[in-house]
Amino acid sequence: MIAVWRYTPASRNSYAVLYAACEQYGFILEPVDAPKGDIVCYSVNSVEFSRCKDEIASADQITISGGPHASAEWEEVAEVADYVIVGEGERTLPRLLSALFSGNSGEGIPGVATKAGLTRIDHSVRLDGFPCFTRMKGYMEISRGCPFHCGYCQTPRLHGTKMRHRSRESIVEVASNYRDARFVTPNAFAYGSPDGRTPDVEKLERLLSSMPKNHLYFGTFPCEVRPEFVSRDTAELVVRYCANTKLHFGAQSGSDAVLEKMGRGHTLADVYAALDVCKAVGLEPVVDVIFGFPFETDEDEEATLSLVKDVVRFGKVHVHYLTPLPGTPLAGVQPRDVIPAVDRALGKLALGGRVTGTWHDKFGDA
Repeated sequence: MIAVWRYTPASRNSYAVLYAACEQYGFILEPVDAPKGDIVCYSVNSVEFSRCKDEIASADQITISGGPHASAEWEEVAEVADYVIVGEGERTLPRLLSALFSGNSGEGIPGVATKAGLTRIDHSVRLDGFPCFTRMKGYMEISRGCPFHCGYCQTPRLHGTKMRHRSRESIVEVASNYRDARFVTPNAFAYGSPDGRTPDVEKLERLLSSMPKNHLYFGTFPCEVRPEFVSRDTAELVVRYCANTKLHFGAQSGSDAVLEKMGRGHTLADVYAALDVCKAVGLEPVVDVIFGFPFETDEDEEATLSLVKDVVRFGKVHVHYLTPLPGTPLAGVQPRDVIPAVDRALGKLALGGRVTGTWHDKFGDA
């Protein structure tokens, strides 16, 4: 039998991770741009699933689908895919492939769902048990899981609320092979923290100071930080050891009321304190905000706009429009339209290049 990976740009890092995991068990998942071979593997977020749903349903091959949407809406995905990986796939996907290659049905494997039902996963992944990537390159994942409960985010629902960290030795070994070292984590400044709620500055410095003398990018996409983790101690580590001159963190709203309702776990004061630190140490802040929460008021939107104006005096803002993702507390809500005055103001700021992103429904006409 031949198993392949249905490659899309959105699944690139998932592909790198699962290629490496499956390779350890003797399965080589070559990338394809259409269903081929005997078994086709997909990783889908909610947008990707809408695009490839018909392809999965009509494929002549055995189809396996995993990813955020498959984990959150496995019953929906099982209507078109033969097998659904629910949760982390490094161990589950090779288990399923082994069963199928042996001529077994694949049902009953922990973490696998079919139309007949779901067998709950029986493990969590130890990051050091699997390489970050091998032949198919991706980012170095240094931590997984998140103890916070932001209402719009799938991360704690997919990877759990307890953070797991890759060992410093393992990270340094991989980084030593590349000129540029880039990482992925829910919160870079939480690396090494036992509970993920407060930074462990000693472990952070031990990691960064151990790195080879290459271009090290930390605290910038795709390993942003939370604003309450930004202090002189953590920010100065970036200045001392890293190549990036920007620090990327999520504010999400300029309203404390909205931050509380979304379950963000920090205040507006934390955001302004992080901005002050960035200015003091010479890092340019790149700040995420989200519009469209259904519990926002006009005043809340104006407060977020006020925050945006403060940030762009010496930093940049990336604006998002709320996407109610399945499996999250905000799944199924109707996002609120941005009021005209805020829309116009954001548009003017975007012309100057200090604001990027979108603040309209990307599936609508706006």
